[in-house]
Amino acid sequence: MTCQTYSLFILSVIMIYFGRFGNSLILAQLQNDIDLLKADFNSSHSDVADGGPIFTEKLINWTERNEKRIILSQIVSMYLEMLENTDKSKAHVRHISEELYTLKNSLPDGLKKVKDLMDLAKLQISDLKIQRKAVNELFSVLQKLVETSPSPKRKRSQSQRRCKC
Repeated sequence: MTCQTYSLFILSVIMIYFGRFGNSLILAQLQNDIDLLKADFNSSHSDVADGGPIFTEKLINWTERNEKRIILSQIVSMYLEMLENTDKSKAHVRHISEELYTLKNSLPDGLKKVKDLMDLAKLQISDLKIQRKAVNELFSVLQKLVETSPSPKRKRSQSQRRCKC
């Protein structure tokens, strides 16, 4: 896949998941805008392919719709941050930014969830105070886990499957 295809794929996935596409007209216009943006960034440069894709690989591990909304909200924010430093006098940059802002506004909780994950990653679990708090919360956490886990399916025993004619 080319860089152009990756960009279109990512934007398409983002917009489809957030229900922004009603028709292919928007996608066609965005494709033109993305082509212009690629020219601005000189994305046909040979180093673009080095190391593989940066976003599409991340999407593979996120399978549930709500999970994908979380990771896609983070990706949208990264695109918006990237576009902050571009020439906003260009219509294609403004159009892409507007579409991404619309998507971002439809995800009020996605960024909060990402922040929660990042906060968890920063916890100093070797700190004795953190450990005490964690132990105090252990039962509640296990209760939540049991509530949200799917119940295991029981296998029918061999005797139940035999015909008793």
